[in-house]
Amino acid sequence: MLTSRDKREIVSRRRHCAEWNYSGRERQTKVKVETENVSRRCAEWNYCGRGPSTWHEQYPVAKGQRQSPIDIVTDKVEFDRTLSDNPLNIIYSNNCCQSVTNTGASFQVAVDGTGTEISGGPLDNTYKLVQFHAHWGHGGNEGSEHTVDGVTYPAELHLVHWNTKYKDVTEAVDKSDGLAVIGIFFTEGKEHAGFKSVSDLFSKVPRKTDKVDIKFKFDPACLLPAGRDYWTYLGSLTTPPLFESVTWIVMKDPVEVSAEQLAALRSLLWETPSGEGQMCNNYRPPQPLQGRLVRASF
Repeated sequence: MLTSRDKREIVSRRRHCAEWNYSGRERQTKVKVETENVSRRCAEWNYCGRGPSTWHEQYPVAKGQRQSPIDIVTDKVEFDRTLSDNPLNIIYSNNCCQSVTNTGASFQVAVDGTGTEISGGPLDNTYKLVQFHAHWGHGGNEGSEHTVDGVTYPAELHLVHWNTKYKDVTEAVDKSDGLAVIGIFFTEGKEHAGFKSVSDLFSKVPRKTDKVDIKFKFDPACLLPAGRDYWTYLGSLTTPPLFESVTWIVMKDPVEVSAEQLAALRSLLWETPSGEGQMCNNYRPPQPLQGRLVRASF
């Protein structure tokens, strides 16, 4: 049994732990285990009490010179003919997607990069796809991480690639040219037949660490917009550890998904200070441009 003093200690620690991964449901267990769990969970980042405005406390690079996302101000973007003269080459495979996992902050589709590559455009090397995930809001048009002239979209998909000049993604992730991420805006409209095969799996991964294998053929290329115009700039991961290692390729044209498919994103669950809740608003606000150049292929 916990003594009154033990309970007061636990309550005190909880008060200092504004962390979504802590359920708040007290377990009748040893005080040592309880307090260790609280301390561990306090150290994690999230989008609530320990949200983006506090990430710099654990990750000082959050206030760095090439942080992402950004607001793309179109009248300050520079057209770069070399981008259109050397078109972005994207090759994916219909058997590269392995599984879908609820990470506690998004869904994530794990990819076997064999047979996938992107090159050309702003990239000096060949990159392989390793995973894709998304960020979204609670409804309406808020949810994308990048914005265009201040305009937001309901969600934003990120296709994450690593530079094959390095041994693997682990070696590449913190290098200045280690990653290339294609960002695709989702807008509400008609159902997206390709994305449906993925979003239909979300009901099987409702909670953090839930995972399901993908047993059908799925080509991530179906998620790309028909138009290939894009903006590009040097930035960072948009979640901790926020490494400034990303060449961003943000597609100009959004992709339509249905209201039901956006709702499927929000059907995923995560932990909040008051317990289990709907996963939404898992996006970082735009960061200062810090004098960086944003180029356009169009």
